[in-house]
Amino acid sequence: MTIQDKISEHFQKSISGEMTKYHCEEWGTDIYYRNTYSFKDEAKIVELASKGNVVEALVETVLVKSRDADGKRIFVDADRAKLMNEADPAVIVKIATAINGGKAQFTPEAIAKE
Repeated sequence: MTIQDKISEHFQKSISGEMTKYHCEEWGTDIYYRNTYSFKDEAKIVELASKGNVVEALVETVLVKSRDADGKRIFVDADRAKLMNEADPAVIVKIATAINGGKAQFTPEAIAKE
């Protein structure tokens, strides 16, 4: 087995493992998420955060990483506007924090600066 095969095998095991469930009381739904995501999924989030676009990074986290029980994305890119303009920011922060392993990467102070 080549190193490339080992890399792929490890990644496939990581993303196909058991997902974590977060129950969003406000939305009356369960949101599932993985512990690992590809750089493709992380790239835009990191880019937005590094440019100081905290709100957009939070929304992108929820948009890209939220899954149903079968592992399928529950949001499509077209939902970005609804999450940005019609969702309770406190709920977005709670979900993004859960998805990020309970680490609040974005504080309310940082969000308020935007």
